[in-house]
Amino acid sequence: MLQTTPPDLLLGAADVRAAAAAWLVTLKAERRFSANTVEAYERDLRQFLAHLARSGAAPTIPALVALKPRDVRAFMAARRAEGVSGRSLMRALAALRSFARHLDREGHGTVSALSAVRSPKMERRLPRPLPVAAAVAMASPDIRAGEDRPAWVLARDAAVLALLYGAGLRIGEALGILRKDAPVGGLDALTIVGKGQKTRMVPVIAPVQAAVEEYLATCPHPLPPDGPLFVGQKGGPLSPRIVQLAVASLRGALGLPDTATPHALRHSFATHLLARQGDLRAIQDLLGHASLATTQVYTKVDSARLLSAFDAAHPRAGRG
Repeated sequence: MLQTTPPDLLLGAADVRAAAAAWLVTLKAERRFSANTVEAYERDLRQFLAHLARSGAAPTIPALVALKPRDVRAFMAARRAEGVSGRSLMRALAALRSFARHLDREGHGTVSALSAVRSPKMERRLPRPLPVAAAVAMASPDIRAGEDRPAWVLARDAAVLALLYGAGLRIGEALGILRKDAPVGGLDALTIVGKGQKTRMVPVIAPVQAAVEEYLATCPHPLPPDGPLFVGQKGGPLSPRIVQLAVASLRGALGLPDTATPHALRHSFATHLLARQGDLRAIQDLLGHASLATTQVYTKVDSARLLSAFDAAHPRAGRG
């Protein structure tokens, strides 16, 4: 069941709170937005309503319909002054427009001010791949062998990171794998349900299979077939935060910048394959990108600089 902020924590009048609660349910149940996106959209709406409430009473639906473009621009300017990035402002505007569309569909009227405001200009950020040697090291338990952590935990983290780099998975996709679908025992592919509930088939190369097998051989917890493949120290589902902390520890050990995140391993997967002259559309399929334009961002990375290192170190090198 969708967990949303109780309506009284939204700073609008009763009609706005009721409409917002229905909108959030629609995002999750009908449009199948991820929990993180629903939470972010809810937060954006709450901040907008709080901004409007500072200049008067809690906004009502008629008040929202009557908004002027300058009211929306004032909110965006205030958020920008607080140091909010262009990317976050763009998402906030998308959230508000989504709520406005919901109001329109429900017969409350059109919030024309939102369509009159341009989205903030934002330079598209290039992915920041890791050096090949660093990416390979992250997916090895050896780099953390001196830590005061159980061997199975190190093997678990290595297996998760191997899936991010060796198969190009998002962290949520890796942690969503069920035990019965573990890529072991000759299973060399995974069926992944990605963003927008889109399904794709991802090959799993031998080094990644070996990392998962090592984890399974050492994990002390029972792993039911329909339960998660990766578990925490008490046997419950593994939190993405634990993986993020593991990568933060590896950053220190390898001398990497803060941009070396779990998602950077997925970027590295794509960039290193492209440097190996991989087919762009094939890489799009492997990543689960809805648009080829998203994948084409990787063509702007200097592939020549990566080619020789990739050929020497990446698990796909020399294997076709």
